Formats: sequence, C-alpha cells, structure tokens
Amino acid sequence: MSKDKNPRRVADNEAMAKTRMLRTSPQKLNLVAAMIRGKKVNNALTDLTFSKKRIADDVKKCLQSAIANAENNHNLDVDELVVAEAYVGKNLTMKRGRPRARGRFGKIVKPFSELTILVRQVEEQA
Repeated sequence: MSKDKNPRRVADNEAMAKTRMLRTSPQKLNLVAAMIRGKKVNNALTDLTFSKKRIADDVKKCLQSAIANAENNHNLDVDELVVAEAYVGKNLTMKRGRPRARGRFGKIVKPFSELTILVRQVEEQA
C-alpha cells in the first residue's frame, strides 16, 4: 500500500543538481554558467577554480553536487561526464532603498537567482 516510485526527470545517462537562492543577478550568473556549458567535468571544475568571478565558487559547488549525484545515485562513470546543460533562472528580489535629495527615494534591488546543472555520460570515440 505504498506510493509508486516517482519516475526519473532525466535520462538514464544523466544526473542533475539544482542550487536555489544564489545572491547574484541571473545575468551575472549566466556568464559563469556559459563558461562551463559543453565542457568535460574536469575542465569545467578547473575553469571554475581559477575564475575571478565571486559566484564561481557556488557554481563549482553545484557542479560537484551533480557529479556526486551521477556517481552515487545513478552509477555513472565520472571520467566520461560532460556538462550537458547549465541554465539560470530568476528567484526572488529583495527591495531596499535609500533616501535621495528633495524627498525622493532611490530604489535598490537585490536579486537572487537559481542554477540547474545537468551532467551527461558520453562514451569517448577511439
């Protein structure tokens, strides 16, 4: 009398990780996500390690989570993983403000975003 198992959201040779509430704008996060799209996992980790962008550490943590999911949950080979997709979405926006001259109010928005990384196992052609 238990519930049916949820079907997988991704294919058998894929694994996914999602990070929510990253304190940066989606536009800035997308620059870092574009840097790793389509690359092998080892090269992507190296690029994120030596990137000067502040948010690269959080993207690296999400990528490592996707690799761990692939290895532990789906029994995929880590050496054959490729970053198939890395896409960014909006999250909430904190509204703050600051008084300006002549009684006006300067609006300050502090956006949050979310990141989804999908890794896929691809066999190398010899």
